[in-house]
Amino acid sequence: MKGNMNNMMKQMQKMQKQMTKAQEELHELSFEATAGGGMVTVTANGKKEITDVQIKEEVVDPDDVEMLQDLILAATNDVLKQIEDKTNDTMGQFTKGLNIPGM
Repeated sequence: MKGNMNNMMKQMQKMQKQMTKAQEELHELSFEATAGGGMVTVTANGKKEITDVQIKEEVVDPDDVEMLQDLILAATNDVLKQIEDKTNDTMGQFTKGLNIPGM
C-alpha cells in the first residue's frame, strides 16, 4: 500500500510540474482580436493583460464615439474569450478523467 501511495505522489508531482510549465507557456502566448472589419485590433497576452490597441484613423468619428467604444469592447471581449478558451483547453487536459472534488 505504501509503495502505491509513493507512486501516486510521484505522479502528482510530475503532473504539477507539467501544469506549471503549461501555464507558463500560456502566459507567453499572444492573442489578437479585431472588430469592425479590422478597424479596431486588441492584442493581449495569456495573463489576460491587454498589450496593444490599434484603431484605424477612419473609424474615429467625433460624432459617433459610441460606435468606437462598441468596437473596442467587442474586440476586447473577443480576445479575452480566446484566452479563456485556450486556457481551458490547455489546463483541462490535466483534470480530464480525474474525479477530484473542487476541480
